[in-house]
Amino acid sequence: MKSIVMTWGICFGLMAVLCQSGMGADQKFSSGSTDPIVQYIDEQIQKTWDENEVKPSPVADDAEWVRRVHLDVVGHVPAGQVVDEFLRDKNPAKRSQLIETLLADPGYVRNFTTYWTNTLIGRVTPEKTNRPALEKFLRESFAKNRPWNEIAYDLLSAEGRFDENGAVNYLLAQLQLNPNSEEYVVEATAKTARIFLGLQVQCTQCHNHPFNDWKQNQFWEFNSFFRQMRREDYEKYNPATGRMDDDYSELLHRDFDGPVYYETRAGLMLVAYPKYFGTEVDPGSETNRRLELAKSITRDDSNKWLARAMVNRMWGHYFAYGFTRPIDDMGPHNPPSHPELLDRLTDEFVTSGYDLKQLSRWICNSEAYNLTSKFNPKNEIDNPANGEVPLFSHMYVKPLQVEQLFDSLLVATEADTAIRDGGASGNYERRQMQQQNWTEQFLRIFGNDEEEPTLYSGTIPQALLMMNGPLVRTAISGEKGSYLYTVMTNPAYKKDPERIRALYLAALGRGPTSTEIKGLQSMMARYPDRLSAFQDLYWALLNSNEFIVNH
Repeated sequence: MKSIVMTWGICFGLMAVLCQSGMGADQKFSSGSTDPIVQYIDEQIQKTWDENEVKPSPVADDAEWVRRVHLDVVGHVPAGQVVDEFLRDKNPAKRSQLIETLLADPGYVRNFTTYWTNTLIGRVTPEKTNRPALEKFLRESFAKNRPWNEIAYDLLSAEGRFDENGAVNYLLAQLQLNPNSEEYVVEATAKTARIFLGLQVQCTQCHNHPFNDWKQNQFWEFNSFFRQMRREDYEKYNPATGRMDDDYSELLHRDFDGPVYYETRAGLMLVAYPKYFGTEVDPGSETNRRLELAKSITRDDSNKWLARAMVNRMWGHYFAYGFTRPIDDMGPHNPPSHPELLDRLTDEFVTSGYDLKQLSRWICNSEAYNLTSKFNPKNEIDNPANGEVPLFSHMYVKPLQVEQLFDSLLVATEADTAIRDGGASGNYERRQMQQQNWTEQFLRIFGNDEEEPTLYSGTIPQALLMMNGPLVRTAISGEKGSYLYTVMTNPAYKKDPERIRALYLAALGRGPTSTEIKGLQSMMARYPDRLSAFQDLYWALLNSNEFIVNH
């Protein structure tokens, strides 16, 4: 890569700051939705602005917003043509309409299948866990828009082979210890409380929680619901190697009755019977404890813990911060930033039939979600990264998840099309392997098990992969089928400013400013050929801060 690229990085700051435009202060924002729940959200958020004497940032311009909503709902940036069409659309309800389009898009299913697979079992698949089967279960559930309480019920009550019933893989992933160990189902206990109830109870395994209401006995009462399950791993003979290979795993019911015994820090041995928030369950062997727990959490949830945890989690997904920090540590010790709003959304989510799309629809149509990420002097205190309570007076910037970054690179550059259409040598299988290698490389270098990081901390390997990795090299090669090839050869882009705009729309979701165009044209005039100039430009855009964050 030519050194002139680094000059661009200095001159333009890699295009990290957006040019914002908003609505007038006297003009009330509307995405086009008339839903009274959206209106209630706006009123409650406005109330906190007034109480804290902050002035919200302006509404994000269409370019900023269309990129954001694509990343959040379908998991990748919009194609340049999609951005261009949205910018040209004069329909005042176009934002609400686009939300509906994206919720009906297959990308919505793919995005949340990935999100929930990572949440349930992590990015690194635990041993003897069938990730594809779990993904299939989740994909079918989101495609049918199944109620969240039904999905949760299946995950908590599932039994059977990991390849035949994908839902069992959630609990199988937590059963990695010796089944005779007292710790065997501790991870399943803690993770179920955290994911499905929004409660962090792991420390109460050994002592009473120092802040919330959970006591040590409650942990073991909850733990006792999981004592009637075990995993069984099966092998098969491989005649080619003469060895036994892993075949499949199964989640089975095992007999268990009576109490669970646990020891206090004072050395006192106590007993705990299955009890869920004060509701006792028959401890006899004829009771299917896990089934009773699944019913209590998903069907008889008078306290609405399941719904509350999901509302908080989804709000955090769209805003980078939930009503509590962290999103899975709710309770009296950690009061929510907007308690009335959280309660109302929880009630409405239950009334909707635990409709996940409806919950996304309410959030994405709200005024707060449509604000720009740019601060103003009157809301600089609204910075949760510094430990402040989030007021949602502007959109919080969040780094792209590794899957979002990878898919966005493919959408923006059409590099996968380039290798498919003959730009790369070799047969179909080799080209498929090349794309698989790209995926594995990104997951290895960028991937981690932090569900929703709110701060970006790039590493040297990550920077090198973006600057000179095989995917980026293919993306800017100008090979037939790539987006750069299209821009350079399509008669629709006859002049350099048109080509520059096309690359900006595809990479950053916005057009270049007049200052950027003027500076770029001046620098590009020094290049011996046009392709090299545009290759360096696209490289700079893809490596900019503006590309790797969701704002």
